[in-house]
Amino acid sequence: MDMHDSMDIDQLANYLQRDARELGKMADRGRLPGQKVAGQWRFAPAEINHWVETQLKDYSDKELAALEVGARRGKSCSGLLVTKLLTPATMAVPIAASTKPSVLKQLVVLAEQSWQVYDPEALLDAIRQRENLHSTAMDRGVAFPHPRRALPSTVLGESVIAYGRTPRGVPFGSGSGLADVFFLVACTDQPTHMQVLARLSRMMLRPGLLEKLRAAEDVAETYQLLAEAEKAALEEVLP
Repeated sequence: MDMHDSMDIDQLANYLQRDARELGKMADRGRLPGQKVAGQWRFAPAEINHWVETQLKDYSDKELAALEVGARRGKSCSGLLVTKLLTPATMAVPIAASTKPSVLKQLVVLAEQSWQVYDPEALLDAIRQRENLHSTAMDRGVAFPHPRRALPSTVLGESVIAYGRTPRGVPFGSGSGLADVFFLVACTDQPTHMQVLARLSRMMLRPGLLEKLRAAEDVAETYQLLAEAEKAALEEVLP
């Protein structure tokens, strides 16, 4: 399925790994973004992804794992993903930022160290626009800033993740309190984008990981913790 095309109800059910009848009822009740064409529901992938992102904080590990599987069918990547796109060069512990705008700017600066960000201003603007729609803050002081849509080749060469932790919590909107652990997610295609968000969310659910990340003294220790968490999450993912 081309992620630029609209999806019918069965394609959406396959993508989200949910029952088509349940999704149809949700669409009929206005709880799912879509529109009827010739009496049949059609769904725009970008709108569906945005809707899913607003629900992620309430997903269980099992639901997130199913979402990973559905996204992977759009573009196969069943192995390491987060620690493949995240490198020590795109990480900082801590980052010198005390406001939401400065956090976003510093994360883009880190992402540039991948040499895959061709237009940092465009990336920063895309992230700001996404935050204006709905905060990417999750629960427990974590946020996943990202553009709403996959970025073109003029802005981004390959998908990139950047990581930063602030010394103190930063107000990040959406009533989620303060955030101090940040993952910038910038992807060149929507399936990878959704799979990264699902896997990161699963990793953050692992008992004790956030406490360890906050106690980590440097980038090397932080990267090792994330690598171990991703390997453990991979072992538990649905087939």
